[in-house]
Amino acid sequence: MPKDSGIGASTKRREDVRFLSGTGNYTDDINVHGQAYVHFLRSDVAHGRINGIDTTAAAAMPGVVRIFTGADFEGIGGLPCGWQVTDRHGEPMQEPGHPVLAQGKVRHVGDPIAAVVADTYAQARDAAEAIEVDIEELPAVVDMKAALDEGAAKVHDDLKNNLCYDWGFVEENRDAVDAAIKGAAHVTTLELVNQRMVANPMEPRVAVGDFNRATGDHTLYTTSQNPHVIRLLMGAFVLGIPEHKLRVVAPDVGGGFGTKIFHYAEEAFCTFAAKAVNRPVKWTSSRSEAFMSDAHGRDHVTKIELALDADNNFVALRTDTLANMGAYLSTFAPSVPTWLHGTLMAGNYKTPLIYVNVKAVFTNTVPVDAYRGAGRPEATYQLERVIDKAARELGVDPIALRRQNFITEFPYATPVAVEYDTGDYNATMDKLEEIADIAGFAARRAESEKKGKLRGLGVNCYIEACGIAPSNLVGQLGARAGLYESATVRVNATGGLVVMTGSHSHGQGHETAFPQVIAEMIGIDESMVEIVHGDTANAPMGMGTYGSRSLAVGGSAMVRATEKIINKARKIAAHLMEAAEADIELKDGAFSVAGTDKSVAWGDVCLAAYVPHNYPLEDIEPGLEETAFYDPSNFTYPSGAYACEVEVDPETGKVSIERMIAADDFGNIVNPMIVSGQVHGGLAQGIGQALMEHCIYDDEGQLLSASYMDYAMPRADDVPFYEVDHSSCTPCTHNPLGVKGCGEAGAIGSPPSVVNAVVDALQSAGKNVTHIDMPLSPSRVWAAMQG
Repeated sequence: MPKDSGIGASTKRREDVRFLSGTGNYTDDINVHGQAYVHFLRSDVAHGRINGIDTTAAAAMPGVVRIFTGADFEGIGGLPCGWQVTDRHGEPMQEPGHPVLAQGKVRHVGDPIAAVVADTYAQARDAAEAIEVDIEELPAVVDMKAALDEGAAKVHDDLKNNLCYDWGFVEENRDAVDAAIKGAAHVTTLELVNQRMVANPMEPRVAVGDFNRATGDHTLYTTSQNPHVIRLLMGAFVLGIPEHKLRVVAPDVGGGFGTKIFHYAEEAFCTFAAKAVNRPVKWTSSRSEAFMSDAHGRDHVTKIELALDADNNFVALRTDTLANMGAYLSTFAPSVPTWLHGTLMAGNYKTPLIYVNVKAVFTNTVPVDAYRGAGRPEATYQLERVIDKAARELGVDPIALRRQNFITEFPYATPVAVEYDTGDYNATMDKLEEIADIAGFAARRAESEKKGKLRGLGVNCYIEACGIAPSNLVGQLGARAGLYESATVRVNATGGLVVMTGSHSHGQGHETAFPQVIAEMIGIDESMVEIVHGDTANAPMGMGTYGSRSLAVGGSAMVRATEKIINKARKIAAHLMEAAEADIELKDGAFSVAGTDKSVAWGDVCLAAYVPHNYPLEDIEPGLEETAFYDPSNFTYPSGAYACEVEVDPETGKVSIERMIAADDFGNIVNPMIVSGQVHGGLAQGIGQALMEHCIYDDEGQLLSASYMDYAMPRADDVPFYEVDHSSCTPCTHNPLGVKGCGEAGAIGSPPSVVNAVVDALQSAGKNVTHIDMPLSPSRVWAAMQG
């Protein structure tokens, strides 16, 4: 029987009531009395020298409060990068400045040059159009290979060149990997592109800055996945505001997908301008603005080589990647192609030797940073495509080749410096083969052929690292922030609980899943637990939500704080029942004395905590409130096996996804319905990348796919009804819930399964097609079929 409450129950999401009824409180819903509006004048050239800015006419226009340029931010810190990478020669990466408003040069289309603050948004926009900017256009570097050529135009004049870093991992393995590949019985080589993406959350970014002149307190309302990190970065490194004088509030946030992790110039500007003009200042991004100001994702070009022995065992793997940083270093950009990508190149397989080289490159494009999966989709795509290609070259079954090389004993230390604590890759593959009915595929292919369509089957595996940790390790790897999480649990006198968490919910369902955990621990109804997040004035310092860390890290902090609550409540209950603390048991919302019929209800103990008439105050303080910080000892490692079946129209090249099956191991599951929903969303984004989405620049750095007219997003009829399963379970061994994380899996596992399926369909028709770069648009597939 399915559970109807607590851990393991598919409890309906309580937050959906306000979202579906239109009563959510998003940042754009926040309007502060007397607020002004800002419009940013952005560069329409990719690279240019600013010779002058004339704001005279614009400043005289109706409603204009003040016009800001880069000169107003001289002496003020630029946007900081939160991760420093050391290259393979032991040198720190090149780290250019990132001004709030352009100073001296513009470096990508969309770079903010000036900001007009006015009484209305229309007035601010009209005035911005009246600003005269004298820009000397310079040659733009867009192609990464060209950007590294000697003599290429430099994005930043103060740097040696456009190379941010040349990273090798594990550098000590390099010669051994080269030798193993040279002496291998078979080597499969594949060159591929992981194309640039735009995250496109449903809600564009918004910032509202406010300043209280009486107290000197700043408040920023913003669309952020991690308000405490924004407070730290902006307050300490950009504007010099003490943290106790800066409050950051991230209310309901309509999706993030990574792009709302980072600190943006618009946040710093609104906070700065609110004090400068003595009025609240609000900015709401348009969708067109988002395309050229939100951090983009992916954008890797890779050559991967897989070496096998005569028995088809993997013996070595080598990758060379160019990773686009864009014009500036976004908050966590350097870590994505290195520590979040290179350390996952072992995948699910026991390859003994691995070497990963990444060259990060500055170009005159929008900065690139984490996008759902962040490094793990790039690693999985490379690995699973080259394995599929190797199977076809060797004439062996792709599933059998994977099974032969699976890791089967745990814990397992990979050659790229991570240790998988648990997993059972054969079990997830077994489940996939069962659900996907692999044995019946030949019959389904025959049915498609009768309709004049080519049918293909693609299978792949994935593993990802979630809950990035521990802080001391990632600090050694270059992280400039801790990666713990926090929770404060406050019990009211009548027994209800308020949990203040440093994690942030922007679609994950925390307000439902977190109470399920606490309610089960205590034995009370979930409605008695309230979750508070997103406000630095209320929640303890936390690192926010990204990298599928909320439950594994934030949930573990919540469990630890609740354990402290229970321990104190047990002491009070012991006094109330005049029993030894060791004899007190908690079950179904009541404390009892073991072996007796004595009991006291949870609510009565809570009341006693605040009305301390029946226990000695010298032993127990009044009140019932505890805080815990949790810093994991290791990543968690979700894994799975995916399958995709496609039909390809040989006349047009159009690909139709007929089936998409996901068999995942997420460890213990708190809310199966929410987990399935997370996987569904990830699958849609993965299919979008595989078939449709592509952020394209021309040679002059103009963004050609700058709206939904040119950037194709998946729609309901582009995706099938998914078949998902997460019954395979190997609990994580190092967090108290045994959970692993699920939010990014669908986006990691699906792109290679789609591409593998299309290649299979074309090869089944006798086409000599070994690879097609994403997105597999009809024109690309048709061209590949024509040879």
